[in-house]
Amino acid sequence: MSIVKIHDDFDLKKIADSGQCFRAKEIEQGLFRFITLNKFVYIKQVGEFDFDISCTDNDWEHYWIKYFDLETSYWAIRRDIFQYSERTPFENYLKTATEFGKGIRILRQNPFETLISFIISQRKSIPAIKKSVELICESFGEIIHTPYEDLRLFPTPEKLSVATTLGLSSCALGYRGAYVRDAIEKVRTHVVDLEEMIYSSNEDLLFELREIKGVGEKIANCVGLFAYHRLDLSPVDVWIKRTIEEDFHGRNVFNEFGTYAGVLQQYIFYYKRLGQKEFDLVD
Repeated sequence: MSIVKIHDDFDLKKIADSGQCFRAKEIEQGLFRFITLNKFVYIKQVGEFDFDISCTDNDWEHYWIKYFDLETSYWAIRRDIFQYSERTPFENYLKTATEFGKGIRILRQNPFETLISFIISQRKSIPAIKKSVELICESFGEIIHTPYEDLRLFPTPEKLSVATTLGLSSCALGYRGAYVRDAIEKVRTHVVDLEEMIYSSNEDLLFELREIKGVGEKIANCVGLFAYHRLDLSPVDVWIKRTIEEDFHGRNVFNEFGTYAGVLQQYIFYYKRLGQKEFDLVD
């Protein structure tokens, strides 16, 4: 374990609960585990700016700094939101939601895991999504040992391609199973090339993702934001749609805000959802 200093907005619990990732977990009081590809880190805040991390300094510098987007100033983004809000009739709401979500960061996640996870997310609660994702990992993922627990990695397209229909159906996917299988096959055969899409424009990226069965505008935008870090994308799920209709009187402030619309979306999604837990839906 070693100590790193983070002087920008960084709240482990809010990030884990923000609805953008489904395998982050608080394994004991204040200690959070993040896992992606074959990398994992256990991290705990131990001072105002000090965080105890389980990985090597090299892994932190060359992998996790990018994963947590620590080279972007979220303090500056919040400042921009505050300035934008003063030109709207929704100033109090925008400032309250942004302050409530302070500490959330947009993670740079693996595109395949993000794609499958958000296909699964349709009409499911967040706990149900997490359960299905973990069942996929437990059924098909490689096991790794950590000082705290044994973990399963998210399986590759190749490993998932040999999964039987019955095997996938045991992961509580329901009708989404057919969409997951289509995504697996198109990614495995490079009909949809997730690596090449790094270089695509937003328009082309969203178009290519929608070539997969079950991937509509909302899921494509989620993958664009949370896997390809297109911070100007703002997915419209039931929570954001409700906010636009109820709180912004039909006005899409996300499109207006522009460059960091996806960060504003996360603040408002987090704020709106936690105020109405009985309707804890992602889609």
